[in-house]
This record gives sequence, C-alpha cells and structure tokens, in this order.
Amino acid sequence: MLSIGLDGGKGHLGLFMRGYFGIGIEGAHKPMNLGNLFRTAHGFGASFVFTVGADDRVQARPSDTSKTEGNVPLYHVDSVDALHLPVGCALVAVELTDDAIDLPSFRHPRNAAYILGAEMFGLSESVMDRADHVIKIPTKFSLNVATAGAIIMYDRVSTLGQFAPRPVRVGGPTEPAPGGRPAGPRARRSTRERIEVARNGTKEQ
Repeated sequence: MLSIGLDGGKGHLGLFMRGYFGIGIEGAHKPMNLGNLFRTAHGFGASFVFTVGADDRVQARPSDTSKTEGNVPLYHVDSVDALHLPVGCALVAVELTDDAIDLPSFRHPRNAAYILGAEMFGLSESVMDRADHVIKIPTKFSLNVATAGAIIMYDRVSTLGQFAPRPVRVGGPTEPAPGGRPAGPRARRSTRERIEVARNGTKEQ
C-alpha cells in the first residue's frame, strides 16, 4: 500500500489557486505519453503525479524534458486499491461514458486526483467504482491521453485560479484579478499610441 503525502509545495500557479491536485494514468504503456502528461502536470503546478499498474517500459520517459520526477512527487502503485489519497482528496475519473459529466459543466473539487486510462483500454471497473466523479471532454472521439490530461488541467487552472475575469469585448482583461493582483502583463502599446506619446513628449509608463 502507498499513501500519498503532500509537502505543501506548489507551483507558481498554485500561489493563486486554493487547494491542490495530482494526476496519473492507469495501465500506462507508452513512455512518450506518460512523459508528456507529467511534463504538462509539472507546468500546471501539480502537487503529485502517479501511475497505477503501469508497464515497466514507461520508466524511461524521454519526452519529460522538465524532469518532473526531480521536482514533483511521483508514485507508482500496482492497483487502485493500493492508492491511498490524502484525506479530503476526491478521485476524478476521466472517461467517455454516457453518464459522465461534461468538463465545461464540471466544478472541480478543491483537492483532487485526476486519473485517466490508457488509450487502448480506458479505465478499469475498479477505478470507476471508486471514483467520486466521472468527467469527459466533449469530443467526437477519444483524445491522446496526454492531450486529454492537458485539457483537464487547463480547465482546472482557468476556473479555480485567481485570474482577472474575461471581458465582454474581445481582448484582454479590464478588471484586476481577485486580491488586487495585476490583470496580467502590461499590454504593449499599439503603433498609434506610441506615435501619440512621441508627439506629446510624454514618457511611457
């Protein structure tokens, strides 16, 4: 059995997002897919990554150029029964089923572990029975597992992260982010604005 512990560390995105998340694959057998998923998880500030019943061939992951294992806790377990998540951490299964919740309509748990299935087989009944939630990405067919994981993580960060709200008009935010953070990087002045600055002899701020 293995219990997942958290050291409290968060990625730069976690500084502006409450809670934590982890992500993993059941039955992973393609090193490139697993490496891509782990690298993306590292980039999105995952607190841990994991595999369930992975093939030995995935131990080498050349596509994980960020060396996630050296920066984010990595756990390997033989079965979902051996996966012991932190108290209060919801297991969210990602699978194309008729009763799965469409991702755009899903409110992510504050603390969650997302689990995806290998492309050939999907998730086992054991995982589906244990899952607290089952979600799906509304597409015409199943996606590459690393791509699907990236979409899930982006949706979590974009909905739970404390970012400035999107404006009604096209373009960047016009309101500050929650907590008084800047709305984003200062927009680059247009050519017309720079000409006006030069004519008026004022300095750019």
